[in-house]
Order: sequence, then structure tokens, then C-alpha cells
Amino acid sequence: MQSVSDAKARDLPRPSLPLAILPIAATMGLILFQIRYFGADNFAPHIPLALGIAITGLVGRAIGYRWRQMEAGLFHVVHIGLPSVAILMIVGMIIGTWILSGTVPLLIHYGLTLITPQYFLLAAMLLTSVVSLAIGTSWGTVGTVGLALVGIGDGLGIPAALTGGAIVSGAFFGDKMSPLSDTTNLAPAVTSTNLFSHIRNMAATAVPAMLAAGTVYWVLGWRYAGQGLHAERVETILRGLDTQFALSPWLLLPAVLVVVLAVRRYPALPTLFAGMLAGVATAVIAQDATLHQVLAAMQTGFDSTTGVAAVDDLLSKGGIQSMMWTISLVLIALAFGGIVEQTRCLEVILHAVMGLVRGRLSLVTASTGGAVGTNLLTGDPYLAIALPGRMFAPAYRGRGLSTLNLSRSLEEGGTLINPLVPWSAGGAFTAGALGIPTLAYAPFAFACWLSPLIGLLYAGPGWFMPEADAAERERWQTDHEPVMVEGELVSAAELAPEELERAFDAYRGA
Repeated sequence: MQSVSDAKARDLPRPSLPLAILPIAATMGLILFQIRYFGADNFAPHIPLALGIAITGLVGRAIGYRWRQMEAGLFHVVHIGLPSVAILMIVGMIIGTWILSGTVPLLIHYGLTLITPQYFLLAAMLLTSVVSLAIGTSWGTVGTVGLALVGIGDGLGIPAALTGGAIVSGAFFGDKMSPLSDTTNLAPAVTSTNLFSHIRNMAATAVPAMLAAGTVYWVLGWRYAGQGLHAERVETILRGLDTQFALSPWLLLPAVLVVVLAVRRYPALPTLFAGMLAGVATAVIAQDATLHQVLAAMQTGFDSTTGVAAVDDLLSKGGIQSMMWTISLVLIALAFGGIVEQTRCLEVILHAVMGLVRGRLSLVTASTGGAVGTNLLTGDPYLAIALPGRMFAPAYRGRGLSTLNLSRSLEEGGTLINPLVPWSAGGAFTAGALGIPTLAYAPFAFACWLSPLIGLLYAGPGWFMPEADAAERERWQTDHEPVMVEGELVSAAELAPEELERAFDAYRGA
């Protein structure tokens, strides 16, 4: 496993397994204590993670690391995560300007007038999945279309936890399957597979998970069919929107611009920034917004003052400052992940897990569990894909399995589980943007946790688990990829094709 920085640290001994587990177990204990002490609604994992950095530093010092070595690894991973921080800032500005411009209020208006309660949850899942697939970012989808859907669900009398679950299921499914998504590109890059082959292979688990989730949302939606009790509330919200905004179809232009640029494969940051600027222009032209109002919406968010509580609570959102809680959490979580990796604690734990791997099912369980565990420990979806990807790829090759199986496993345990972890980047952002606690919507994000379960179900009998073809094996040898043979790592280039085949035969059927 390669160091994230400072090659001299590789000369130091690895910690023992108990010592490697100690800082992680202590940090998780502090997090659980805080949840129990303050309650899930007031939970803030910043301090436990910061203390976890200090604990890990003490462990690193005990085995011989200097602080400068640990600091280098810590800041390296923080640096890797800075694009996510930039996206968070831009999404905060987008939320503020798109509310000020009337784009989000118009989406809420259309939703309240066109969508019936019984189909709302299914429609929310499908709409967010299509938007996220088109623009390649679950965060951008959650912060714009998702926010509008929360307002629609509130007006229709749908519980916020159900609405959040449907939004997260669709947004993160679309992110996982989009060729524009950063995590969808990271997984095949880490495992040396082709992007579009990776996406096709993920369909085997993603499509059944979405069908199952959609069926559940449709059934749950019928519990709210024909709810006349909320007609007056819907009318109140619509009046509040009409009073505060001049609504017309032209207000959808900022959203259309973002989709068009994303489809044309412009990078995420300039695409989102262009959407924000379009929101500013729309606010000035369509809503007669002043420069002061525009800058305030970008900095501190939109301040709704209709006097209608349902409208004001929903629309008083956005701005860079609204993202600072999440940004600070992301930075601390990344720092924790960096020092855990640099002190080789995570490496030792993953090596111990590899010692338990015997057959196909245990291998897929280990790689998916490794991604889930990294999510729980660091809160970072990129580490959750990159670290287990580097660790488990040789084991997949040693069994003759295409590493497409690994890249799918990493996305299921990394991309899809991340928004279900309260202290993760995805979980913290989603909870902040939607105003719904992570632990409230997580049980209802059916597609996110069904997909990994379906992947494990396939692993036992070996369904939808392709073996490496001749071209992939040749690539392993050309690129000198490591292969695990009889518990040892060897370069594929050092093995003749018949030696590789004998190694595969030893695992076939297991």
C-alpha cells in the first residue's frame, strides 16, 4: 500500500493490530457517546473527530513517527478533498441565488400543482436520479431540486424523513451511474478498469435496487392518497410563493443551463458557477433584486419574510455561511482520514481483514465492508473508494476475477453509503441542505443500502461476477499489476499465463 506522502515514513514499523484499532475505536466511542449524550438531532461530530486526530497522533508518536511526517499525510488528504469544499461553497451560493431568482420557488409551485401525494415519493426518486445522472453531482441535485422537493412534500403532508430518503436514493443513484461523476471516475481509475464497462457492470445491482426502492415508495405513497386535509396548507404555500416572487417558466433557465453544460461534459466547478451566475442574472431581471440582496443571498442565504411560516422556514436557506458547518466537518474528517492512513493504522486493519478472506463471498464482503468501514472511520467517499481499492485489487486478480467486480463493490460501500453516515461529507451536506437529520432519512434511502446487499447476494453463487478476460489479464502483465498468489503479492509480469491460470484454478468454485 503506497504512502500518501513522505516516503521516509514507510521505513517505520507498522503498528500492531490492537494499536491500529485503538485510535479508531476511541474516536467511534466518543462519537457514540456524543450521540447518546446530546441526541441525534443535536449531534455534531467535529470534536470527537478532532480528538481522534490527537489520539492517532499519540499512537503514531509511540511507534516512531515524527509530527511532521504525520502532518504531511494529514494535509495531503485535506488537499485532495479541497475540490469538494469548493463545490460546497458554490452549492451554497446556488441555493441562495436560485431561491432569490425564483427558480426553486417555481419548482415548488409546479410540484404542488402537478404531483399528487400517492406518486410523490416515486416521482422524487425518479426526478433526482435523472438530474443527478445528467449533471454528475448528487450534492448539486440535493441542494437545488432536492430542496424544492422537500417543500413540495411538506405541502402534500409527506413526512420529511420519507421525502429525504427518496431524494437521497435518486440523487446518489444518479451520481453512481453518471460518467460525469467524480466518484464514478475514481473507482475504475483505482482498479484499472474502463469507465463505461464499470457503469454497465454496476447496472446489475443498481437497477434491481432502484426497482425495489421505487416499488416501496409507490406503495408508501398510497398511504397519503387523497389527503384533503392538506389542501388548505398547499393553497397557503402557493399564495406565499405568488406574493413574494414573479413566477414564470423563464425562471427555469439557470437549471437548464447547468444540465446543458453538464451534458456537454464541462467540469463540475465551472458548470455550477455558471448556474450560480445565471441565478444572479435571473434574480436581477425577473425579481428586480438589488445588488445588496444578491450579495446577501450568496453570503448568508435568502431571507424569506412573507409571514407564512411554512414558506419562510423552507426558503430561508443558502449562502456560503450555511455551508460552513459542513465544510468544517469535511476538513476535520479528511484530516482524521489522512493521519489514520499515514500512520498505517488503516493498512494494518485491512491486512487483518484480508487474512479472513477465503472465497468469493468473503472477498466481496471484505471489499464492500472495507469501503463502508472507511466511510464510518473517515467520512470521506474518496478514501472509501481509494484505500480498499488499492488493498483488495490484488486479491481479485489472484482469483481470476475482473476488477470490475471490485469497482462495483467500492461504489456500493463508498458512494452509496456515504450519505447515510451522519459525520460523512455526504451525510453532513445532505442533512444541512434539506434540513432533515441524517439518521432520520437514512432508513428510507432504500436504494442506497439495497444495492450493496444485492451485490453480496450475487457473490455467493457468482452471479453477475465476470472473470477477467484475456485482454484484462494481458493488461495486468503489461502494467505490472500486483496479484495475490497463495497469500503473497507478486507482479503479474513475473507470472507466465499458465501460472496465472493455475492460481485461478485454486480459487474457482470457492
